[in-house]
Amino acid sequence: MLQALTSLASCAIVLLHLFPQVQSVTPTNFTCTSTGGGSNTTYSAKITSLGCYSDNTTRTLSGKQINPGALNTPQYCADSCGILGYKYAGAEYGTQCFCGDAINPTGTKADNSSCNMNCPADPSAPCGGTWFMDLYEISNPEPNVVKNSFTPYCYTNPLCGNKACDKSLSISERIAALLSQMTLTEKIANTVDSASGVLRLGLPPYEWWSEALHGVASSPGVTFNTPNGSDFSYATSFPMPILMSAAFDDLLINKVASVVGKEARAFGNYGFAGFDFWTPNINPFRDPRWGRGLETPGEDAFHIQRYIYQLIPGLQWGASSLGDVNHKQVIATCKHYAAYDIEQGRNGNDYNPTQQDLGEYFLQPFKACVRDAKVGSIMCSYNAVDGIPSCASEYLLQTVLREHWGSSFTHDFNYVTSDCDAIGNIYDGHNFTDSYAAASAVALNAGTDLDCGTTYITLNESIANNWTTVETLDRSLTRLYNALFTIGAFDGESPYDALNWDDVSIGSAQTLAYEAAVEGMTLLKNDGLLPLKKSYKKVALIGPWANATTQMQGNYQGTAPYLKSPLEAFQSKFDSVTYELGTAINASNTTGFSNALSAAKSADLIVYLGGIDTSIEAEGLDRPSIVWPEFQLSLISELSKTGKPLAVVQFGAGQIDDTSLLSNKNVNALLWAGYPGQDGGYALLDVLTGAKSVAGRLPVTQYPASYADETSIFDLHMRPNGSYPGRTYKWYDGKPIFPFGYGLHYTNFAFSWASGPKKSYDIESLVKGYGSYNDASPWISVSVDVKNTGGKANMASDYVGLIFISTKNAGPKPYPNKSLVGYARAKDIPVHGSQKLTIQLALGALARANEDGDLVIYPGDYELTLDTDAKLTFKFSLTGKELAVDKLPPQAPHYSFTVPVHLQPPSTSA
Repeated sequence: MLQALTSLASCAIVLLHLFPQVQSVTPTNFTCTSTGGGSNTTYSAKITSLGCYSDNTTRTLSGKQINPGALNTPQYCADSCGILGYKYAGAEYGTQCFCGDAINPTGTKADNSSCNMNCPADPSAPCGGTWFMDLYEISNPEPNVVKNSFTPYCYTNPLCGNKACDKSLSISERIAALLSQMTLTEKIANTVDSASGVLRLGLPPYEWWSEALHGVASSPGVTFNTPNGSDFSYATSFPMPILMSAAFDDLLINKVASVVGKEARAFGNYGFAGFDFWTPNINPFRDPRWGRGLETPGEDAFHIQRYIYQLIPGLQWGASSLGDVNHKQVIATCKHYAAYDIEQGRNGNDYNPTQQDLGEYFLQPFKACVRDAKVGSIMCSYNAVDGIPSCASEYLLQTVLREHWGSSFTHDFNYVTSDCDAIGNIYDGHNFTDSYAAASAVALNAGTDLDCGTTYITLNESIANNWTTVETLDRSLTRLYNALFTIGAFDGESPYDALNWDDVSIGSAQTLAYEAAVEGMTLLKNDGLLPLKKSYKKVALIGPWANATTQMQGNYQGTAPYLKSPLEAFQSKFDSVTYELGTAINASNTTGFSNALSAAKSADLIVYLGGIDTSIEAEGLDRPSIVWPEFQLSLISELSKTGKPLAVVQFGAGQIDDTSLLSNKNVNALLWAGYPGQDGGYALLDVLTGAKSVAGRLPVTQYPASYADETSIFDLHMRPNGSYPGRTYKWYDGKPIFPFGYGLHYTNFAFSWASGPKKSYDIESLVKGYGSYNDASPWISVSVDVKNTGGKANMASDYVGLIFISTKNAGPKPYPNKSLVGYARAKDIPVHGSQKLTIQLALGALARANEDGDLVIYPGDYELTLDTDAKLTFKFSLTGKELAVDKLPPQAPHYSFTVPVHLQPPSTSA
């Protein structure tokens, strides 16, 4: 009958019979005010149709987006917008609703035939079309609404009089009461990212999709205020994770995450964002061609785990250690679970990693997120693993996530969201099911609680066909509403409610963004040109990154308070700076070469700033090769022939073969600068001039260009085998251009062990000595004395100590080249001064995966080394019987599906 209702205003009496009665209680410690600020709890928008309008990505209506799903009618959409104080409402694509205070000029009147989709709840009414909306003017929007201010749900009518807001009940009882009053259609409309809420109960819409990868970022749940400079019009924009991870500075990561979490919460408190943020991206950067490597901490699973241990507490609690899981600053989401790292054909790819590689590499970061860092949610990925799409995989979402990793993810407030449209892709990308309704059923049954998309709207059909149940749907909604309780959405009273605009982009945050860029920059070549001498007066700044601004932010970025380009920075330092583009990132001709060469010949110093950017590596865009763009390399070669001092700054995340730059003696220096964020220009200047020391280390391997011909991006095997060279520094059997962890300094160091392991350990005694054992249990700490012995630059410097372990006889063959097991960063060691680096090692440092994916400590001979070139070594042995410290559960012979499914073969190409 709901489909026959065309107006909430005309059916208020009917609704009382259609829906369960709201149970009125006297809530504890709540003051009831009306939704939106008025007093009418049965608000009905008065609307006038303006006809069909075009829409686009800039949006004809730029206010809140709501997804009523099967509830959508013009009146429902207008009620949803008007009660929030908006003057216009637009129904689009059948199920969507947009609100706004004005009609954007980019939206133009269109023929009514373009709005050709019927409303789900009233097929007689049009609800827009694809990129077209039926637009309505609202003559009676609720007055006195502060749109950009979050009010806890239980402080508004009519919800505050609902049993769901009775604080004398447990949270589970309150959520059960709320669900008992929702119709099936209303429940389904709240399982998608643009959740519709339930207007008649006073439950407001909520957008689950907010982003904050390296700062609060533009996304469906995040709005940056206008005009620029007004409150919440910008947020601190840190470097991309790939550059920050190159600092190998755990405290830095925690500080950055704490700032991002604080700013994100402030945005949420004032209605400019949600309270859950779909970050971080923790898929290892396995293949150098992957377009999204810039979003990650690099290729090493252990390094990513350490990154996670610092990032999640910072985001969720603004702290350096775990906080109260029932009270969070924001909810973080670790993505993309699991084995996702290819953009080509990502919506339908199937990967078959070995159980050994799955346990040792692909699952390790997620285990750290869930078991150790207590992350609030997980995002399942587009791809399939072993023939089953990740978002429909009971093995991944139940056996491993909710069972194997213990109680950490079985709380009612932990939820799983799909990647966007990944539920629909189960049917239309993987052909795993025969319909969208069947795809919805297998995903919900497997444990995917939230659909980023609209496919779950078909759950009515799924339930009608007995492919899933209302109880399973309620389980997911319970998790989602419990999650909102942890950030105070219902009751308020959160210790983070006081965060506001005064906490966004403050001086210390801006300083931290600069420091993060400085710490990650990595020196790859230097014949003595760097740090630059003060005697240089005339500088030629050349290349497609020389005047970069938004380019420095990478992707998943927001509006920054400012963007300081390299050109601006150099102009502030040198008497004469000439800028020439020279060539674009991926140019097809030499236009611009002559002007660049003319500028170079007139200068005392040439600084070329180039590499790659998000026009070459990005979400949805893998690289076909790992070489420098042809015309950039040609221009560098020509510049090197001028005989002028030449420094090359390489930007981007995916490494590109630097062989020709290393062999060219006229290229005097090479520095990698990633995506350095809002202060990238000044951070770069200070590193090049020696105002700041350089101590970054590559978080990835730089392979020779031939590597792309020797490996298929679709081959997930980590270990070498015959002509297959293996992956990452642990297994690659060729000669890298630069190894993982490589980085030069402006000064020299001397090293000595201050403490190390014993000569021998009995495995059983070692494990028993630490009580409840697992791979995260402590083993030992090692200490290294680091002395700055000076050099040509003769300056104080940071130093990153990397500890690797290796063996030639312990456990199954082949043996990894070495494995990173610990690191620490010493700060500002003065010339002729020393610092002691103490590095903690866990039992997992001793473990390797067997063919079943279990992490096992094996008897044998081992060696600890300092740094990539083994500046110090320490040998020891393990005796006794092998012992597993973490067992990966096997996949069941088969999992039961309630619908016909079609397992797909492994992908070999897009």
